[in-house]
Amino acid sequence: MKSMDTTQLLELLDANEDLYIIDVREDDEVAQGMIPGAQHIALGTIPERLEELNATKPYIIVCKAGGRSANACSYLEAQGFDVTNLEGGMLAYDGELEFK
Repeated sequence: MKSMDTTQLLELLDANEDLYIIDVREDDEVAQGMIPGAQHIALGTIPERLEELNATKPYIIVCKAGGRSANACSYLEAQGFDVTNLEGGMLAYDGELEFK
């Protein structure tokens, strides 16, 4: 499984790269702030929302600490998606936040 740390992610965000970030945390966690531009798909809803994802795009998967996102990466990889786990998750992320 591919992974990156938050420093690498912040460098990509600063470079205005086109990133496809999926936040797999629960609604109450996401309410505390998300990485700007991230799409919220709670871990338990991924199988029923697969059609919202594009298999030709690389996704960065994030959760609170990195465990749930690793589970999501394993599942999505098995479905043929190109995914990268954000190590340390939102606990390690100290960049801008977006509130929805």
